[in-house]
Formats: sequence, C-alpha cells, structure tokens
Amino acid sequence: MDPVRNPYAPGAGQRPPELAGRGRELDVFDVVLERIARGRPERSLMLTGLRGVGKTVLLNTLRSQAINQLWGTGKIEARPDQSLRRPIAAALHMAVRELAPRHRAPDRIDAFLGVLKAFAQRSAPTTGRAGAAPRLRDRWQPGIDVPASSGRADSGDIEIDLVELLTDAAAVAGDVGTGIAVFIDEMQDLGAEDISALCAACHELSQLGAPLIVVGAGLPHLPAVLSAAKSYSERLFRYLRIDRLDRIAADQALCAPAEREQVEYEQKALDLLYESSGGYPYFVQAYGKATWDHAPRSPITDADVRVAAPEAEAELAVGFFGSRFERATPAEREYMRAMATLSQVAGEADGGGRDDMDAAVPTAEIARALGRKPASLSPARDALIKKGLIYSGERGTVAFTVPHFGRYLRTQPS
Repeated sequence: MDPVRNPYAPGAGQRPPELAGRGRELDVFDVVLERIARGRPERSLMLTGLRGVGKTVLLNTLRSQAINQLWGTGKIEARPDQSLRRPIAAALHMAVRELAPRHRAPDRIDAFLGVLKAFAQRSAPTTGRAGAAPRLRDRWQPGIDVPASSGRADSGDIEIDLVELLTDAAAVAGDVGTGIAVFIDEMQDLGAEDISALCAACHELSQLGAPLIVVGAGLPHLPAVLSAAKSYSERLFRYLRIDRLDRIAADQALCAPAEREQVEYEQKALDLLYESSGGYPYFVQAYGKATWDHAPRSPITDADVRVAAPEAEAELAVGFFGSRFERATPAEREYMRAMATLSQVAGEADGGGRDDMDAAVPTAEIARALGRKPASLSPARDALIKKGLIYSGERGTVAFTVPHFGRYLRTQPS
C-alpha cells in the first residue's frame, strides 16, 4: 500500500478523515445555534470524556458550525495556574473582529473594544518588586488601538468584570442579529476563581437571553469542578459525554477514507482492529495508519493487522502513554502502578474480564495496597490530578484520564 495515500491521522486535536459517531453532538449544536438565532433561551455546552476520544476535534468542528452561521467565535486552551483574563480577552477580540464588518455603528465596536482592553489590562501589574518597572513579559498589550475605557469590567474582581464583559459582547452580537461562541478546551484546568466567574457570567447571560454561549471541553470530572464552584451549574450547562465509538462508527472511521482510496477491509480485519483499539478514536487512527503502511494490497486482512499491531502499540507506548508516564515522579508512578493493578481487578469484576477499560479505584484501597496511610498519599494523588493523569469522578475514588493506561503500566517493568 502506498504510504503517501495513507488517509489516517493520529494526532492531538487533528481532525480524522472521517468524523464518525458524532452526529448527535453536531445536531444538538445546530439546534442550539438556531434557537438562539430565533431568540429562544439555550444553555451553554460542556463536552466531557477521557483523553483520546476526540473532544478537541469535536470542539473545533462545532466552532466551524458557528462560523458557518456567521457567528463570532474565539477559542482558548486553559492552562493550570494561568488567569482567564488574557486568553478570554483575546478570544473575544477575535470574535468581535469577525462581527465588526457587518456592524452598522463602528462607535459601538470601539466602545466595546475599550471595555475589552480595560478588562485585559486589569490583570497586568503596574510595578515589579520594590516598585521597579514591570518585567517585559508582564507589559502585555492586547493589540487594541482604541484607548481603554473606565468604569466597566475593570474592577479587578474577575466575577464582576467577566459578567459585564460578556454581557457587552453579547450586545454587540445582538446588534448584527447573530451570536458569539467562546470555546474553551481543557476547561478543568481553569482556576477555582475563574470557574466561578465563568459560571456566574453564563448564569447572567442565560437569564438575559443574551446571544453568547460558552462551549467547554474537559476531562470526566469537569461537571464536579463546575458544581464545586457554583451549585446551580448542574442546571446551567448541557453536558454531553463523549465516549469511544461503537462498532458501526469505528468501522466507518476506517472504511470510509479507505474506500475513497479504492481500498477495502476484510471483516476479520475490522474485528481485530476494533478489539485492538477499543473504539477510542485516537487508537482507531493509530492502528489504521500502521495497518495501511504494512498491508501489501487491498483488501486488508486480519494478518495485516497482526503484523502492524506491534508498530502501532510501540508508537502509542512512546507518544501517547510514555510521554505522560515520564512526567510523573517516582512516588506518583508508584501510586499509578498500584492503581493499575487494582483497576484491573475491579474491571474484571465489573466487566467480565475485559481489559479495554480500567475501572475507578477507591483511594483507601490504593493506600492499603501500598501499606501507607491515605493522608500520606494525598500529595501524589493531587499532583497526578493536576497533571491530568488521573481524575476523581466520585469522592474517594480515582481513575485514569487516558484509556488503556492501566494496561500500559501493567506491561512496564517496576
């Protein structure tokens, strides 16, 4: 098979050649856009799921849908220990620039940009240590030519300021008969204060019926993070769980791009590819790519899959699993190894011995397995959560954020 014609695309956030199994989410968002266009109330959306299920790809696709409906859009990726002010200011700047050519009152755009500039600059310190001038990286300018306004979205309280800023942005969108959508990836990494402010702003916007929505994507514990910030967040957002592909969708993800290259799969090959990938979109692409490169001709057989599987697994071991494992300290690795052993036992008890998904594990069981007190393991657990390697979906339990990670750890030498 010609590797140049290989259609598969395993990559972080890289759109696959066939976006299979996500029709429901795309339809839901189309309805949201249309309802808001008609002045109907709608909730912001939150996409949740493990790593490798295609949340970022879906987020980008939803953004394209909004752009096609002439909405203003902006996207950010949350990072731990980074304030929300600067990235969301940049995202709103981009969104309003998309709307500006259709706005009949340039003064209204300038007025909003003045508020936006004041909001963005409010986070920049005016002095450094001992009254010295601020460091170069702190002298950030948002690239807005109009002067910063005063008295709106510049109080220094992120919750007050964000409510005022998003309300003003929505008013600009309403002027041109459209809306604004802000897309936030890795949303669970926002700080507690920023999460609270974002919930408050979305609450205010929903009460006003304002044409601005937030579309977030994050790990499975994102709903718990939002709920901890504001109790009403459970009713404030619409949550869409993004899971692995079912068999039909996984076959479509493999077969549709292959057919465009006049290549076919034998049924046994598709059976083995689904068993190997577990239906996780990233793995489907990785095994598909390796199989294509090793197959001598069409149709692709199960023997081709078996020959290619070690290469796909080796690539995943380095790029998908290994890179994450290397970020962990020895104490954190010990914690995860105990998790991997216990999650296999729990998974076999719950799922009849299936090894394609690791079950959640009680933290007390991990402490017992390591012969330690639970409190002494809290630093390792908290650090792993912060690094995005594990999450706590329910109080007192933890699970891996990466599918098949437990299986990978069980193959590694101690």
